[in-house]
Amino acid sequence: MSRKPHAGPLQPARIDFSDPLAPLAPEFGDVYHSRAGALPQSRHVFLGANGLPGRWAGREEFVILETGFGLGNNFLATWDAWRQDPTRCQRLVFISIEKHPLQGEDLQRAHAGSELPELAAALHAAWPPLTPDLHRLSFEGGRVQLLLCLGDARAWLRELVAEVDAFYLDGFNPKQNPEMWDAYLLKALGRLAAPGASAGTWSVAPQVREGLAAAGFQVERQRGFANKGGMCVARYAPRHQPQKPAGRLALAPGARRALVIGAGLAGAACAWALAQRGIHCTVIDAHAAPAQASSGNPGGLFHGTLNPDDGVHARFNRAAALETERVLHKHEAALPWLQQGLLRLETRLTLAQMQAQLARLGLPPDYVQALDTAAAAELSGLALRHPAWLYPGGGALPPPAWVAHLLAESGAQLRLGQQVAQLRQAADGGWQAWDEERTLIGEAPLLVLAGGYRAQALLQTLAPDLPLPLLQLRGQLSHVPELPAALNTRMRPRLPVAGLGYAIADTAQGLWCGATSQDGDLDPDLREADHARNLAQFSELAGLMPDDGPLQAQGGRVGWRLATADRLPLVGGLPELGDGALPDQLRFLPRRPGLAVCMGMGSRGISWAALCAQVLAAQVTGAPLPLEASLVEAIDPARFLLRVSRQAGSAAA
Repeated sequence: MSRKPHAGPLQPARIDFSDPLAPLAPEFGDVYHSRAGALPQSRHVFLGANGLPGRWAGREEFVILETGFGLGNNFLATWDAWRQDPTRCQRLVFISIEKHPLQGEDLQRAHAGSELPELAAALHAAWPPLTPDLHRLSFEGGRVQLLLCLGDARAWLRELVAEVDAFYLDGFNPKQNPEMWDAYLLKALGRLAAPGASAGTWSVAPQVREGLAAAGFQVERQRGFANKGGMCVARYAPRHQPQKPAGRLALAPGARRALVIGAGLAGAACAWALAQRGIHCTVIDAHAAPAQASSGNPGGLFHGTLNPDDGVHARFNRAAALETERVLHKHEAALPWLQQGLLRLETRLTLAQMQAQLARLGLPPDYVQALDTAAAAELSGLALRHPAWLYPGGGALPPPAWVAHLLAESGAQLRLGQQVAQLRQAADGGWQAWDEERTLIGEAPLLVLAGGYRAQALLQTLAPDLPLPLLQLRGQLSHVPELPAALNTRMRPRLPVAGLGYAIADTAQGLWCGATSQDGDLDPDLREADHARNLAQFSELAGLMPDDGPLQAQGGRVGWRLATADRLPLVGGLPELGDGALPDQLRFLPRRPGLAVCMGMGSRGISWAALCAQVLAAQVTGAPLPLEASLVEAIDPARFLLRVSRQAGSAAA
């Protein structure tokens, strides 16, 4: 799980626009497209070679993989063809890899005179921060998705989990850019190819034709575009069809109904993501209303993180934070309030060290910035005593309102005030939920366990032999409803601030601060000692002086969060354990059909829920995963099982 799809900072593209009909990439000495026209070239070479739009007619989902996004013309041409086709597939997934992505202003310039101005403007508006991640850009209400992978193509092809119907091979000239056309890269296409997949490219170089043939494609030469004498058209027809790893099979292919246990952030997000794939959910919760457990706090934070080696936690948190930012951008009008931007104090590094870390990682300012103490204090309105990381896409929101909106968007049926006492698998393979009176609450081909700490018992009954080091963390939040008038401007944060504790301004004249974290503490009552601790942390955070006077908490909230020992969530299928030896990789471990979990969110439910739900929905249906394989493995519910097995094997050796 230590592999990364990109080593070192991304290097954005440099483009020479001196010839507007044929923009040039100086590093490669090659143009991005023919002077005869970018979109006509895309339609002839890539759509034409792959039999589109005809091949996607009547399909539920069609998947395209492009090996060089460039200026985005192939995506725009394909999106336009999908839009114009009355027999189009229900969902189009366009995966594209780009090592040198465009800066936003260059993307806008490249399409200044586009014949598809509406689509080009939508692409520019959705353009992500240039971080080495898989960015899920959603269009047409989720029916068109661009999975944009920024980084090295060879590394990304190892990380992608997808079955591809059509390949667009579109790197620069093989002589100037040989790594995009070598045998290793082309062989990787066979691993991702669906039965009957096709491929097209403008290059007819011998190594391209030979590489495709070695990967299992039947290759032929056809008439090229404009002044190109030929192009390659290929069909995937290997002698032996590779078998998909057992752990990558769809959990519930063809399911149209699901039971979701839990009406908090995780459950609501799962219902929303599944609905986008045509699966209607019944959401069951023991409480009388949604978001009554740990998702019921009046305000909560969302933001990314970073660490010096850009390890698994930093990468997952960044991917999740960017997905949350994208989703919120489309739905923020539905929330009663949203505080945009978040400061996280840095108490160990100097500003120079923070800046050096950013330079080494290459993270852009629209994801994170290093601020000195004075700038952080000015931005926050508090007398901060440390420099801080600014996450422009982070912030705070009211979780109950966000949950209510996601549930409304999903169209889910709610079964509230019903405690699930038992889960059973029916004779037809579906799943049933029963209450304590042995009354059937609901049944469906798919069951998603998405509750918080109360769902731990159900998880343990479903997987009694699965090692799951889970923590029940009690958290107490404190409310200061009205700050002293003389101190209001110095104590009320202009944007959420986190460090040792955190503070969020309420919608009146006060603030919320917290929160405590105690494992295994089941006391539901507000405690004065915990209020005192929260207020002391806020005083330190805000740089209050002794003569500022004491703060008084008036009310608060207690909740319990379910977290894992490695502080990452549980997302995916539960393993089907047999009598044989366990495989050494998670992707080879079979999963129980129709059963998935999305839980263990800890204190990061707002930040994680949207991405986790999209990953789970893709695992359920067999769609391309919107997260690289190494991070999918990092959140796999079976990860602890393999760790225990490896430790036992090492001890025996």
